[in-house]
Amino acid sequence: MSATVSPHPNEPDVHLSVFLHGARFNYAACLTAALVFIKEHQAQHYADAVTIALGDTSRYPRLPCELLYLGP
Repeated sequence: MSATVSPHPNEPDVHLSVFLHGARFNYAACLTAALVFIKEHQAQHYADAVTIALGDTSRYPRLPCELLYLGP
């Protein structure tokens, strides 16, 4: 499990890797937040590339403002 508790403990955490303007950012996020993040950022063309991977996410910090990707 990643450093902090998932806002959706019944979902798997995923590794969210974001490549933005030459820098790579790696986060843990619940699956729903990761999918919404990708949808929103693809629509806005913010990220050069975003990937999701299953596996151990314990070495990654949680996605900043993860709860914002889960609300209305």
